[in-house]
Amino acid sequence: MLVVLALTLLSNGPALRTEPPQPADPACITMNTKQLPLATRKSPLDSVAFTAAGSRIKVCYGRPSLRSRHMLGGEAIPYGKLWRTGANEPTMIHTSGPISIAGIKVGAGSYSLYTVPGPSQWELIVNRSITQWGEESNYTEAVKAQEIGRAKLKAEAVDRPVETLTIKAEPAGESATLVLEWEKTRLRIPVGK
Repeated sequence: MLVVLALTLLSNGPALRTEPPQPADPACITMNTKQLPLATRKSPLDSVAFTAAGSRIKVCYGRPSLRSRHMLGGEAIPYGKLWRTGANEPTMIHTSGPISIAGIKVGAGSYSLYTVPGPSQWELIVNRSITQWGEESNYTEAVKAQEIGRAKLKAEAVDRPVETLTIKAEPAGESATLVLEWEKTRLRIPVGK
């Protein structure tokens, strides 16, 4: 009965507009899952998906928590040193089309995002390499050679400390802002054309 009704609507109703097929949402890339199963990680894997500049974008990252530790600017993540911008795998961004990340132009594909935190300014690094484990010691010269670009971003203070690293998207028309918050810091990363 439903099939007949659907066929009747298709044949008698107004012409249907179809959109081109859309690729599936990319899965987050995980590594070392035999030694470090996702279910037992202290810093769980998370993602945020949004649209900007006509592209579908997904950011995948490990979410470390403070657990009474001083992290940004502390011994674990010192200012002026490279950071994987999360835990475990490096933070990765996947895009279905060309976009700009903090002014750095990239084409459709997958990229790793590293940062160099500072008390008032951070450096964002966009890299083509997505196969290395996130620990900073794995950011070898071969990985560094795949950098697409670097951008300086202003760090902001948050009103209340944020226990667990959080990345969220604030869409605004054709563009969006990735907002990274952790401990006492907020970083805004513009994403658009």
